[in-house]
Amino acid sequence: MAVTENKNFQFVCKNLLCGGIAGMVSKTTVAPLDRVKILLQAHNRHHESHGVYSGIKHIIKTESPWALYKGNGAQMVRIFPYAATQFTSFEMYKRYLDGVFGAGSHIDKFIAGAAAGLTAVTLTYPLDTIRARLAFQISGEHVYTGIAHAAVTIFKEEGGARALYRGFVPTLMGMVPYAGLSFYCFEYLKWGCMKYVPSQTCRPCKKNTGGLVLLLPAKLICGGLAGAAAQSVSYPLDVTRRRMQLAMLSPATAHYAKGTFTTLRHIYKEHGLVRGLYRGMSINYMRAIPMVAVSFSTYELCKQILDLDTGLTL
Repeated sequence: MAVTENKNFQFVCKNLLCGGIAGMVSKTTVAPLDRVKILLQAHNRHHESHGVYSGIKHIIKTESPWALYKGNGAQMVRIFPYAATQFTSFEMYKRYLDGVFGAGSHIDKFIAGAAAGLTAVTLTYPLDTIRARLAFQISGEHVYTGIAHAAVTIFKEEGGARALYRGFVPTLMGMVPYAGLSFYCFEYLKWGCMKYVPSQTCRPCKKNTGGLVLLLPAKLICGGLAGAAAQSVSYPLDVTRRRMQLAMLSPATAHYAKGTFTTLRHIYKEHGLVRGLYRGMSINYMRAIPMVAVSFSTYELCKQILDLDTGLTL
C-alpha cells in the first residue's frame, strides 16, 4: 500500500513538473504575439489601425523590443501552476475514464481534456486577468507598477474577488471546446501516426518493448494541428473574456463588464464578426499553432526524460 502511494505521489509530482515546464516554454515562445493579440482584441487606441506586423513594429519603435514581453512575468507566475494542473489533471482524468466509452473510443480524451482545462483555469484565473491588464498598458501610460500592485488595485477599486474573476464565465464556456479539442485532437493524431505511419513518425520506447513514442517533428505537427482546430471553435469566447477583463480600464469600455452574453452582443453589434468576435484571429493562429505544438512536444519530451512515458502499444 505504501509503495503504491509513493508511486502515485511521484507520478503526480513528475507530471506537475513536466506540465509546468511545458507551459512556461510554450508561452515564452509566443509572448510577443500574445501581447499584440491582446492589444488588437481590446481595440487599444494606439493599435486601432494595426495588424500583426505593424503592431510589432509599432511596439518596438515607440516602446522597446523588451516591451514585446510586457506582462510575461505575470504570465509565467500563472502558467506554471496552470499548465502543471492541466496536464496532470488530464492524465488523472484519462486514467479514470479509460475504457468507459468502449475500446477504440477517443471521446474519453475530449472529456478528460475539457475537465482538465476547467480545473486549471478555475485555480489560476485571477493571474490571467492581472497579466492581461499589464500587457494592455502602453509605456508612459502605466496604471499598474507590477503584479502585486495590479492585484491589490483591482481588488480594492473594482469590487473585490469578483473583479479578478471578471470574464470567468466565457472562459469556462470557451475552455470546454478549447481544452477538450486540444487534447482530443493531439491524442487522436498521435494514435493515428503510431497506427498508420509508425516508420516515419515514431521510434521504439526504451521502457516498453513493443511500445512507440512520437518523434519530435511528429509531436510538433500533431500539436500544431490540435491547436488550430481548438482555437477555430473557441476564439470568440476568448475575445469576450479579454474585453470583460479590460473593460474597467476606461469609461468608454465599461459596458463590456456587464455579462458574457451582453458583451458578446456589444462586440458583434459594434464591430461585427470578422473585426469583432474574430478580431486578431490571424495572429491567434500564428501564436496558437506553435504554442500548442511546443507545449505538447515539451510535455512529451519531459515525460520521456522522467520515465513517465511508457509508449503506446497498438
